[in-house]
Amino acid sequence: MFWELPVSLEVAGRAYDIDSDFRTVLRVLAAYGDPELSEAEKRFVCLANIYIDLAAIPSACLREAYEAAARFIDNGQEREENGPRAMDWEQDAALIFSAVNTVAGFEVRSAKHLHWHTFLGYFMEVKDSVFSTVLRLRQKRNKNRKLDKAEMEFWRANEKICVLKTRLTAEEQAAYDRFDKLFS
Repeated sequence: MFWELPVSLEVAGRAYDIDSDFRTVLRVLAAYGDPELSEAEKRFVCLANIYIDLAAIPSACLREAYEAAARFIDNGQEREENGPRAMDWEQDAALIFSAVNTVAGFEVRSAKHLHWHTFLGYFMEVKDSVFSTVLRLRQKRNKNRKLDKAEMEFWRANEKICVLKTRLTAEEQAAYDRFDKLFS
């Protein structure tokens, strides 16, 4: 039923148990953001973390299993590709947890288990917080809209949390470091 929190996903007509805890999904999302991992490795991390017994899923059904896991992570919503990213689960973790904890009314990281969809529900209800301010300013800049005076002051005063860092592969970082030394 639509009001129940899923604890298994259907693949090829059979239900497979999943680890529905929010920390599990955040591990998967961190892998998606890792430039060192190939797309195949990212999909494997997703499958290996979401399904409790990945080996029980027939190889021929792994694509379907991945698609089911992606739908679970996206809470059944269609993913929209809408330009530059405005947040990073890892970089913004302290801001996100502070905001989510306020909505939830408790420290979510101390919960033994918190279903991903429950966590996502709390996350979607975040309103007035440092995180929502930073997110709004990033989105505004991504759309090339000018920040007003107060927004610019906030951005400058909090640049370390406002600017999303670009994650480079080790090879890209080494090339950047070599280039940077030429001009130092």
